[in-house]
Amino acid sequence: MKITILTLFPEMFTNVFGTSMIWHAQDIGAVEIELINFRDFSTSKHKKVDDASFGGGPGMLLSVEPIFRALQSIQGLETAHKILLTPQGEPYVQDTAKRLAKMDHLILICGHYEGFDERVRTLVDQEISIGDYVLTGGEIGAMAIVDSVSRLLPGVLTSDESFEQDSFYNGLLEYPQYTRPRSFMGMDVPEVLISGNHQEVEKWRREQALKRTQERRPDLLKNADKKD
Repeated sequence: MKITILTLFPEMFTNVFGTSMIWHAQDIGAVEIELINFRDFSTSKHKKVDDASFGGGPGMLLSVEPIFRALQSIQGLETAHKILLTPQGEPYVQDTAKRLAKMDHLILICGHYEGFDERVRTLVDQEISIGDYVLTGGEIGAMAIVDSVSRLLPGVLTSDESFEQDSFYNGLLEYPQYTRPRSFMGMDVPEVLISGNHQEVEKWRREQALKRTQERRPDLLKNADKKD
């Protein structure tokens, strides 16, 4: 997979993409990440990419032209899936990550400042929001999408089970997990987990995932995997 990110601050991605799972995904060739500073495509003498809003209002809006020019420079633009990061987009959920992970080329456009010229919307296929709150720009949202998608790509994790048991993957929160020591300050590991009975362990995990989801996120149960 290739992921192209249009941003005014490519330096923000250096540490995040150079460590942990995203670095590993790139290292094994599962994903190629391209950063494009769309300020480079401004025709302004001072590389200006924003301007005041027609009709007045606070702040500055990103202009459509530099973003359009940056998009036109991308090889394979015609077949790429273009995403605009915006608070007005559809909420980003695990099912969206799974769909995006099946695509060959994603383009993520990071907004900034007060917003962007409405005509930018005509350049994309999808608008996504990572939550009901406002960030300074779309960069953090882009990082979240790259991380959540990269870990679903073949070969990135040690096995499919590594992400299939994650919270949200099958519509449930993840079951409780334990490691050594078996007893800590009076809190013991559930006996079923050390019983060696794999069928009972899986049953317990399923029950605990349902219980935890019911307690913390009952809204998720309507989309839960119904397998027993």
